[in-house]
Order: sequence, then C-alpha cells, then structure tokens
Amino acid sequence: MPLKSDPFASVRVIEYRNLLIGRFAFIMGLRMMATLIGWWIYLLTNDPFAIGLVGLSEVVPALSLALYAGHIIDQSEKRKLLLKGVILYFISAGCLVFISGKFISTHLSNHSIAICIYFIIFCTGVFRAFTGPVFSAVIAYIVPRNDLQNATTWSQGTWLSASVTGHATGGFLIAIVGITNTLVAICCLIIFSFFFLVRLKPKPASVVKGVVRTWESVKEGLRFVYKTKELLSSLSLDLFAVLFGGAVALIPIYARDILKVGSEGFGILNGAADMGSILIVIILTVFPARKKQGKKLILAVGGFGICIIVFGISKIFLLSFGALLISGMLDGISVVVRGTITQLKTPDHMRGRVMSVNSMFVNSSNELGQFESGVTAKLMGTVPAVIFGGSMTLLIVIYTWFKSPTLRKMEY
Repeated sequence: MPLKSDPFASVRVIEYRNLLIGRFAFIMGLRMMATLIGWWIYLLTNDPFAIGLVGLSEVVPALSLALYAGHIIDQSEKRKLLLKGVILYFISAGCLVFISGKFISTHLSNHSIAICIYFIIFCTGVFRAFTGPVFSAVIAYIVPRNDLQNATTWSQGTWLSASVTGHATGGFLIAIVGITNTLVAICCLIIFSFFFLVRLKPKPASVVKGVVRTWESVKEGLRFVYKTKELLSSLSLDLFAVLFGGAVALIPIYARDILKVGSEGFGILNGAADMGSILIVIILTVFPARKKQGKKLILAVGGFGICIIVFGISKIFLLSFGALLISGMLDGISVVVRGTITQLKTPDHMRGRVMSVNSMFVNSSNELGQFESGVTAKLMGTVPAVIFGGSMTLLIVIYTWFKSPTLRKMEY
C-alpha cells in the first residue's frame, strides 16, 4: 500500500504518538473542566446568562492576545512554550480545587464564588492564546509533509476523542464523586499529559528574534490568511456557524429543566456531538475525502444547522441525543477539511501566526457562541434561542455557497 494511503502513516512516528497521547490527556482534562464549570455556575446562579459569561471570560483574553501570541510562537522554542502552558493550566485547576472546598463555601457567597471562577477562567484564556496554536504548529515539525493530511485527521480525531471522553466523564464524575474530586481528577490528567509532552524534541524558532517588529509580523500573518481565499472562507464559515449554532452551551438547562435527565443525562448529551465527530473522523482516517472537499464542507455545516434546530424543538431525550450526535458527525467533516486546508496552505515560518489567526476564528467561536447563546436565552427564552441560532447558521451557509465559489470548488 502506498505510504500516502496508509491510515497509520503519521502515528508510526514515535514523537507524534507522544504528542497525540499528551494532547488527548490535556484536552480531556480541559473538556472535563468546561463541563464542570458550566454545571457549577448554573448551580450557583440559576441563570443561563451566567453560563454565557463563562465563555466571555475566556474568549476576551484569548482573542485579545491571539495575534501577539502567534508572533511569540514563531519567535520561540515551541516545546518549552507548550510545557509552560500545561503547567499554568495545572495551577489554574488547583485553584479551582481550593475554591470548591468547604472552607470557601462557608466563608463566601455563591456570587463571590462565581466571580472567583470567572477570574480563573479569564486566566486560562490568556494561557490558551499561546498553548492552543502551539499544539497545531508543532505537527508540521514532527511529521513529513506527505503525511500532513493524515496527521491532521489523527490530530482532530484525538481532540474529538478527548472531548467526548472529557464531556461524558465530567458529567458522570460530578454525579458520582462531586465537584472537588472531579477537579482533582482533572489535575491528574494534566500531570499525565505533561509526562508525555516533555518527551518532545525542542522545536526551534521559525523567525529570528528582533529581525521583524511585532506589528509587522502580525500584519504579515493577517495578510497571508486574507489572501488565501480558501482558508479565509473556511475559517469565516466556521466562525459564524459555531457562533450562532452553539446550542451545547445551553445543555445544562435542557438537561435539568426541559428534558429532566439530571447530571447523568447532562453528561451523555454533552458528549453526543463529540461522539458523532469521532465516529466520522475514524471513517475519514481510513477513507479520506478525495474530491470536492470544499462543497462537502459547506453542505456539512448546513446539515449542522438543521440538527441544531431539531435539538432546540425536541422534548424527547433520544431525539435530542440523535440530533446532537448527527450534528457532531457533520461538524467532524468540517473540522477535518478545514484543518487540512490550514496545514497544507501554511508555510513553516508562519505557522505560529496563522494557527493563532485560526484559533481566533475557530476556537474562540465556541466561547463567543456560548456567550451568544446565554444572551439570546436570556432575551428570547432557551428554546427560541437555539432555534434562532440554527436558523442563522443555515443563512450563513446559503450566503457562503453563493458568495465564495473558491471554497465551493476547492479540492486538495
């Protein structure tokens, strides 16, 4: 079998396997933390808008620092920068363990505890601005270019596997052992991640320090993304689709008040979309999309919007679970195609900056979507907010189909 058709080509590289294992444990811990924080905040406040503020607390620093972070990544030794970020996340999780204890609950009001949580999440947003893009940037330094498409699919599969495992495990652990012990488990996962990531070889700076001014470096990255129309269109499509289709943020409300399935059902619903995503990523690893990837990307996002509308109107647990599962499968197609475009189109010396721009569009759209969902749920009510979001996603897809022929006709 030709190497380019080998579904295991990239994971035969030992260093890449260490990266995948470390990333899996790290992302699993972070997704458990996100699940726990959403549930915890809602218990403290009983306010859907408070859930939206969690996303805003993280996305503000992540967005504000993203472009500068890209410049720093290209000028830094990437392994060291990655390990620093993991350590800082561990410290943040440790602070949450302290806040969740009995001492704090007896001395502070629920409102004060919520403020403390928002502050820690704000700090993780700062760390994420640097850590998230580094994970993507180092792939091209480890895997041969011929195997980048395969490596990207494995990377996305690892992220999604960790996400579904983290979401579901977080929900179950909250129900079984409580918030504090769940946070302790998150700390253990981050330590486990560090153990594998520390085995990576140093990844030297892509740009010599001091040669290019910060603002000129940032503008160079932005210009590259703007001029690469397939990349710009795919990132923009994801940004607005996830911004308006962020129904996952309101799952705590659906689980407790609409479907009435408690924390166990909350964990299952939280992991449903990611279960669908990992299933489709496994299929794409063995049978990669070889033709009309741009058209498939746009259609997948359209189907995602329809699933969000179905989830919004459903009052049956199995139907809600199915809608989220299928939405995850369609989102998985989008994730793999978009990730492959980004890796193949980006030159090595600009990976930090381009991946940071990518994080602004893709990663931050989740938190912006969480905030948007919280605001619209406050103004419209939970069910109308989700239906509105899915409908807006469909409108964005229709607009992209007609206004971005470059993406619609794109193949790689």
